[in-house]
Amino acid sequence: MNKKGFVSLVGAGPGDADLMTVKAVRLLQQADVVVYDRLVSADILNLIPTTVDRIAVGKEVGKHCVPQEQINEIIVNQAKSGLQVVRLKGGDPYMFGRGGEEALTLKKHHIPFEVVPGITAASGCSSYSGIPLTHRGMSRRVQFITGHFNNDEPLNLNWKLIADPDSTLVIYMGLLNLPLVVDSLIDAGLSASTPAAAVQNGTTNSQQRVITTLAQLNDEIQQKQMKAPVIIIIGKVVSLADELDWFQNSIK
Repeated sequence: MNKKGFVSLVGAGPGDADLMTVKAVRLLQQADVVVYDRLVSADILNLIPTTVDRIAVGKEVGKHCVPQEQINEIIVNQAKSGLQVVRLKGGDPYMFGRGGEEALTLKKHHIPFEVVPGITAASGCSSYSGIPLTHRGMSRRVQFITGHFNNDEPLNLNWKLIADPDSTLVIYMGLLNLPLVVDSLIDAGLSASTPAAAVQNGTTNSQQRVITTLAQLNDEIQQKQMKAPVIIIIGKVVSLADELDWFQNSIK
C-alpha cells in the first residue's frame, strides 16, 4: 500500500458531544479507524460513521484493559498500514491523557501526526457545576494535579505548595487516594472548611455533584456512592456553585 498513514491525537472533551471541536468531528468523519478510550461517551461514538473501524482500548484504574505500550503499538501498526487514524481520547490529549507518550512513540517511528486539543475535564466539569476556576478576590491561580500515579506508585507531592488558599485546586483521578489528599492538604495548612466539590460524569445528563467542605468531602462522596470518572475541585470558588448553577437543575 503506497498510501501514507497519519495519526490525529484528538481530544473528545469531557462527555457532552456538543463540546467537541469542529475539527474533531470532521476528523471522525474522515477517519479510516478510530482508536478510543473508555471515557469517550456513547454520544460521541455515535458521531463515527458506521463504515469506520473502531478499536476500544479503554483503561480503568486497577483494571488495565489494554496496557499503554500495546495501545502505542496498535496506533503505530494502523498508521503503518497506510490508514488515517484518529486516536480519540477523553478530555484533552495533553492533560493527564498520556498523549505526549503516544506522540513521542509516533515521532520515534517517523509517523506524521497532529494534536487536536479538547476541553479538559477541569474546564468542562467546573463550568457545568457553576464553579468558575478563577474569580476576582477568590482565586489567583489554578493548579491541576493527578491523584493517582502510574503503576500505583505512592502519591508524592509538594503539599505545602499545593495547599494555597488563594488558588483553585483541581484533582484528576483522585477518588482512590482522596483520604490521603484531604489529610495532606489539611496537614499542610489548608483550612478544613475550604469549599470543595466532586463532579461525577460531568457535562452529561448523568452528572452528579457534591458541594461541601474539604473536611467532609470524602464522607459526602462515600454517601453518594460516587464512582469514576470524578473530578475534584477545591477552593473558595466552589462557594459560588449554587448561585451560578445553570446545568444541574436542567437535568432534573
